[in-house]
Amino acid sequence: MSILRVDHVQIAMPVGGDAEREARAFFVDLLGFHEVPKPPELAKRGGVWFESDSVKLHIGVEADFRPARKAHPAFVVDGLDELLAKIQQAGFETDTTQPPLDGYKRAHIFDPFGNRIELMEATG
Repeated sequence: MSILRVDHVQIAMPVGGDAEREARAFFVDLLGFHEVPKPPELAKRGGVWFESDSVKLHIGVEADFRPARKAHPAFVVDGLDELLAKIQQAGFETDTTQPPLDGYKRAHIFDPFGNRIELMEATG
């Protein structure tokens, strides 16, 4: 018996308001994910699901939401500097002070709800 791979990563967002619209604008329009339909039995709970290549990101609603400022997913990207400029231009917080790690240039960004996300780009 062994764990084979990660199927998806889930982060949270607050209940109600424009949260789902904000998630779509950030993850689709800025980061380039595409939305995938949730199964009907899960769709009634709220939240949205996104994919990009083999990456699956689920964003669920949480009644007592608090942003994840430490725990975070890390996504490998191509064109990190261009993506960071796009995110900054859209008015979102970024932290570009992260040192390289194991051949990757890194930065942290924060989604519309304050969740930390790491972006990594291979340097070699």
